[in-house]
Amino acid sequence: MAEHGNSHGNAMDYAEHEKTYNLFIGMVKWGTISVVAIVVLMAIFLV
Repeated sequence: MAEHGNSHGNAMDYAEHEKTYNLFIGMVKWGTISVVAIVVLMAIFLV
């Protein structure tokens, strides 16, 4: 049967988590700005 050890692995690397979170937030921010800019340009030039 499977072993049921109580090892939890390494401690969490908070610096790496924070770096990943900041990258994610930055990408969401710039992605949203890009989509809004595209929609505004479409409204100006296609309507």
